[in-house]
Amino acid sequence: MNQILRLIGNLTLRQRVTIIAAAAVVVAGLIMFSRWSHERDFRPLYTSLSPEDGGAVVAKLKETGVEYRLSENGTTVMVPSARVAELRLQMAAAGLPKSGRMGFELFDKTNFGATDFTEQVNFRRALEGELERSVMALSEVEQARVHITFPKESIFLESRQPAKSSVLLKLRPGAKLSPANVLAVTHLVASAVDGLAPEAVSVLDMQGNLLNRPRRGIEADGAGASEGFLDYRRSLEKDLVAKIGTALEPLLGPDGFRASATVECDFSAGEQTEETYDPSRSVMVSQQRTEDISGAALVSGTPGTASNLPRPISRPGSGTSGGVARRTENIAYQSSRTTRHLRLPQGTLKRMSLAVLVDHTVRWEGTGARARRILEPASPEKLKAVRDLVAAATGFTPDRGDLLTVENQPFESTLSWEPPAASPVATPAADTSLPLPAWLNNLVKQKNMAVLIGVGAGLLLLLILLVSVLILKARKRRKKVVEASIEGPAALTAGDAGAPAAIEKGPDLEQQMAAKLAEQAAMKDRLEAEALNSLKLPQVTTKKTEVLTKHINTEAKKDPGSMAHLVRTWLNEREH
Repeated sequence: MNQILRLIGNLTLRQRVTIIAAAAVVVAGLIMFSRWSHERDFRPLYTSLSPEDGGAVVAKLKETGVEYRLSENGTTVMVPSARVAELRLQMAAAGLPKSGRMGFELFDKTNFGATDFTEQVNFRRALEGELERSVMALSEVEQARVHITFPKESIFLESRQPAKSSVLLKLRPGAKLSPANVLAVTHLVASAVDGLAPEAVSVLDMQGNLLNRPRRGIEADGAGASEGFLDYRRSLEKDLVAKIGTALEPLLGPDGFRASATVECDFSAGEQTEETYDPSRSVMVSQQRTEDISGAALVSGTPGTASNLPRPISRPGSGTSGGVARRTENIAYQSSRTTRHLRLPQGTLKRMSLAVLVDHTVRWEGTGARARRILEPASPEKLKAVRDLVAAATGFTPDRGDLLTVENQPFESTLSWEPPAASPVATPAADTSLPLPAWLNNLVKQKNMAVLIGVGAGLLLLLILLVSVLILKARKRRKKVVEASIEGPAALTAGDAGAPAAIEKGPDLEQQMAAKLAEQAAMKDRLEAEALNSLKLPQVTTKKTEVLTKHINTEAKKDPGSMAHLVRTWLNEREH
């Protein structure tokens, strides 16, 4: 402790202030880091909550004593990440969030004092809430509101009112409902309400756009076709123009024609009953037959032979006849009858009119300012081919009253074309390419960079290896020459050492030594020249032996006597 106090006492005022400021900055940084780390640990518990659901969730979190954060104007509730799953289960057990209005949980508690009107209102509220939850289950829907009007029953037909419903949807950002999705929502609501038809359901978005257009007959729209019928006509016309374009683009090009279509549809709807009789075919419908016979007739007449003859003489009988006989037959026939019941559809195609305008082709004569434009119309064969293609692609039927017109006129854009500029005569460029093998030329033309790089790297490596081998050979050859130049005088003197008397007695020893050294130097120069000529490289003399050899050769040429005396001295030193 004394040492710390002594160290602090030795510090200057500036050093003390600096240390205190640094400590404060470090403490503040640690506090901010810990707070940032703590805040980063919060995760969304629920998002896009309504104010009612948000308030209920916050109140429940306060009861449990859980720390929470609110973001996005209170529509998102965030809690520590370690407790997200636990809190969601607790909120679900408490029935939170309610996701809009309540459903059939309104009837969880029994209210004995509720009137029939109250029960009906609660039933409608519960049904609307359940439908809202079902519609919000779609991934594109963020919120939904459903309103239902139940049918009004009456003993009088004119007083009856059908059920109606309206659905208001709030879509998620960037989401869009397709017509199939809107139709599914319509049938979902209609199937959940008794007596509600899909045509009586209206679906809107938050911008007030009507997403579904219910079909309406002539009774509902007698002044003219509805907007849906107009859209149907436009879709038919667009489809016909697209078919014409697909058929003519390969022949005339995308800018060589213009097509248009107009259709006439029958939007009337109704039912037709037809009953036909065939008189040639008749069938028995009913048959009645009655036959009554009661009692038997008594025999009368004169007994004897005359009465028993084949042809007896008729006499008035004296007896009475007994019994009654009655026979009645009644048969009824009817011709065959056929009854046909038809339902006439809406949107039947009655008639269509097609128009195709074919452009002229342009040809230029001359160049530059003297160029002259020549318009060439399409040939009759080409126009006939265009007409046949359009008729086959669109289902053209003359018996129905369809009209097809094909005209050949120049377009305004074609008439405003500028003459093409005179292009300069291209001169053949000089061939500056290197003479390469055929396989390498093919690679260059194909522009296969990977293969070219590999070939170049291989050639470079081969060249480096070749140069390295040549340099090694040259160095070995120079080394052999230098060793021969050094060992020559030594061998000569060693050969003469066996007869020192002869060397000493020889009068021309110095001249012989000089001649030998000169011959060896000349041989060395010749070998070096041959090696340099074979390598064609500049002579490099950096070794110490080469420098000494050249120096000895130079001195031997200048003063052969001194060199001989020096050699003799070396020999004498070796002997001793």
